[in-house]
Amino acid sequence: MPNAESEVVLLVEGQDDMHVVRQLCNRYQSMPEFAIHVTGDDRKLLDAIGPAMLVSGRTAVGVLVDADDDPDSRWVELRSRLLEEGITTPDRPSPDGTIIDIGVNPRIGIRVMPDNWSLGEIEDFVQGMIPQDDPVWPRSERYVDDIPAEYRKFRPGKLLRAKLYAWLATREIPGRMGAAIGADDLDAQAANSVRFMDWLWDLFA
Repeated sequence: MPNAESEVVLLVEGQDDMHVVRQLCNRYQSMPEFAIHVTGDDRKLLDAIGPAMLVSGRTAVGVLVDADDDPDSRWVELRSRLLEEGITTPDRPSPDGTIIDIGVNPRIGIRVMPDNWSLGEIEDFVQGMIPQDDPVWPRSERYVDDIPAEYRKFRPGKLLRAKLYAWLATREIPGRMGAAIGADDLDAQAANSVRFMDWLWDLFA
């Protein structure tokens, strides 16, 4: 993919996000090329939006950010940052991913993981790619469900994430979401991934 000074760039929080996107793009051979810039965390990602828009020759900027525990607050934060750059956003995100094209560069795309309205993160999105007939997933769910509450070190809102990583621990390359896509253990044609890739295509093509 192009470097960070490309005409088109996707901002992501972390390395796992980048690897998931790259592996999905490898499954969609006609996808347009774009750079991916790993910012480090959600605060740094929000701070990176303005500078990314000001790069000379830039035609599109994508923002991939987790909703975490409060999707409404995340959308308010995104709207505020874009308003600082003179970009007005809708009151609510589009269910399939928001694209703002006001006739001048750059176009802006926003995708709030996992699905633009639910609380959660990229792990919740990836869980939706586990095949329905996967024999390990129900066992991974039971394993985590059977852990007594006093021994759980994760927050209640991270339950699905814990189950996903229990499942990922059984993969050939344990713990790596992108590797599971590359190994075809995850379904790149699942409904949620198709909608995500359609958003990327509409933004960067």
